[in-house]
Amino acid sequence: MKILLAAVNAKYIHSNLAVYCLRAYAKEQHPASNITISEYTINQPFDEILMDIYKQAPDVLCLSCYLWNVTEVGQLIQEIPKILPDTKIWLGGPEVSYNAREVLEKYPMAEGIMRGEGEETFAELVAYYEGRGAAELINIQGITFREKEKQIAATPFRQIMDLSKVPFVYGDIENFKNRIIYYETSRGCPFSCSYCLSSIDKCLRFRNLELVKKELQFFIDHEVPQVKFVDRTFNCKHDHAMAIWNYIKEHDKGITNFHFEVAADLLNEEEIELIRSLRPGLIQLEIGIQSTNKQTIKEINRSMNLEKVRDKVARIHEKGNVHQHLDLIAGLPYENYDSFAHSFNEVYAMEPDQFQLGFLKVLHGSVMHEKMKEYELLCQNRPPYEVLSTKWLPYSDVIRLKKVEEMVEVYYNSFQFSHTMRLLVELFPSAFSMYEKMGNYYEKKGLFGLNHSRLARYEILWDFVESELAEFTCSEEIQKKEADFKEKVLESMTLDLYLRDNVKNRPAFLGESKVEKDVASEFYKKEAEEHKYLKDYEGYDSRQLRKMTHLERLNGKLHLFDYRHRNKLNQDAAIYIIED
Repeated sequence: MKILLAAVNAKYIHSNLAVYCLRAYAKEQHPASNITISEYTINQPFDEILMDIYKQAPDVLCLSCYLWNVTEVGQLIQEIPKILPDTKIWLGGPEVSYNAREVLEKYPMAEGIMRGEGEETFAELVAYYEGRGAAELINIQGITFREKEKQIAATPFRQIMDLSKVPFVYGDIENFKNRIIYYETSRGCPFSCSYCLSSIDKCLRFRNLELVKKELQFFIDHEVPQVKFVDRTFNCKHDHAMAIWNYIKEHDKGITNFHFEVAADLLNEEEIELIRSLRPGLIQLEIGIQSTNKQTIKEINRSMNLEKVRDKVARIHEKGNVHQHLDLIAGLPYENYDSFAHSFNEVYAMEPDQFQLGFLKVLHGSVMHEKMKEYELLCQNRPPYEVLSTKWLPYSDVIRLKKVEEMVEVYYNSFQFSHTMRLLVELFPSAFSMYEKMGNYYEKKGLFGLNHSRLARYEILWDFVESELAEFTCSEEIQKKEADFKEKVLESMTLDLYLRDNVKNRPAFLGESKVEKDVASEFYKKEAEEHKYLKDYEGYDSRQLRKMTHLERLNGKLHLFDYRHRNKLNQDAAIYIIED
C-alpha cells in the first residue's frame, strides 16, 4: 500500500512542516508503511505536478489545503481520478477542517477529510488502509468521509495530543537546503481574535524543553540560515520563552537566525533585557498590532495594551539588534479609512523594520466569517477570501489603501530609501498622507503595473519631490527653504543609493560626485598602506580598494562605504566618516 503526502507550497523556499510531521509520527507507529512525501509549488506548471503524481501511482493520496494552494489542490482533485481511478484521495489542513462537509459535496471524487490536528488521525488511516487498524472508518476520530452508500458522515473531533510525541522531522537536513525551516514548540493560542482560526484551538500546550534544546542545537550545529517558529504567540509562557532565548544566546555560532511571533505587550522586563543583549540578527520578531482603534480591538476579541506595545517596541528598537516586523489589517469592524490612517501613523511612528499592511482574509470557520452579515462584510469568493468592503470601508477606499500598501512595500520595506523617507515625511501632515500622495502620483503618471528598476524608483521619487515642492507659494523665503530642502533630499538619496550597492551609473539628477579626484586618489593610496578603516583588506592595492568600496562627500564630510561588511538587520553597507 503506497501512501503519498503531497504539499503544494507558495514558493520553492517554503517547506510544509505538516506533511513531515504526519509521516514521522505514522512511521513511528507503523515502521513498515510505505509513506512518501512530494512537495510542489503553486508556480509549477499544473501538468508537471499531475504527471509526477501519476508516475508515483499512490494507492492513497493525501493533500494539505491552505489559503494559498486550495485552488490548485481543487484542480488536482478533479483531474487525478481520471488518470488514477483507484487512488483514494484524502484532504487535510485549515482550509478544509471547518467546512469539511461542504468541501466533500463540492468534490465528490474525494474520499474524506482529516479535520484539525492530524498526526494520530493520519496514523490510524494508514493502519486502516493496510488492514491493521480500524475495521470501519467510522471508528477513526477526527474525519469526515463517505460511507459505502456515499452518504457523508463525520466522527467526533479527536482529543489533542502530547506535542512532545511528534518526532523531530529534520534529521535529513540536506533535503531542506536553501529552504526556510519551520519549527513548532507550542500549539494553540491563548487569545480569541475573531479573524483567526488559531482562536478555535484553546488547548494551548508546549513541547518538552529538553527536546526543544536538543533540536535547537541541531539547527545551530548544521548552520541553518533561518528557523521560523510557527508558535502562534511564542511568549505567552514566560519560562518557555526565556529558556529558548537563553539557550540560543548561549549556543549561538553567529549564523542561524530565529524568527518568533510575539505579543509585544506581554514582554516583561526580564525578557526585554535578554532580547536587548542578543547578537544583532540572532532573532527577529513579528508583532501583530492589526489596529489601534480601541473599538475595533474590543470587537475582534483581541487583547492588547497599545501603550505597552509602543514602549516595548521602542525599548527593543533603541538597541538596534533585533529586526521587528509590525502588522496592520485593513477591513476590520469599526475601522474606516480615516481610522485606518490613524492606526497607520501610530504604528509608523514606532519605526518598524518591516511594516506589513494586510487586508482582512475572511477564513471559513472563523468568528469573522460568522459575522459577515452583521458587518455588511463582502469578500472575494476565491481564496484567500480577501475583504472587498464592510459597513465602514467601501471598496473605493480599499482601492485607495491598496495604493498606500504598494508604496510602503516599495519605499519603506525595501530598506532602499530609509534616510530619504525619514526626511520626506517632514513635507506632509502625516506619514500616511505622504504614502497616499505617492500612490496618487504613481496612478496619475501611469506607473503602477510596470517593472521599475531600483534606479528608476529613485528618479520617480525625485520627480515626486519636485512636484510636491512646486505646489508651495514661491516667496523668496520659501524658495530658499525649498533649495535647502532639495539639497538635503539629494544627499539622503545619495546616501541610500550607496548604502545598498556600489552603483557605477548614478542617476543624472544626483549630479557628479563631490569628491575631488586627487583627494580620492590620496585617500586610497594611504588606506592601502595603513588600513585605518578597511582593516581586513590586506593584500589589495589602492586601485582594487577603490573598486571594492565607494567614497562620497555628504554634508561636507567624506563617507566611505564598505560593502564587505553589512548591517545584520537591513544589509546596509558599513560606513565610516573620514577625518580630513
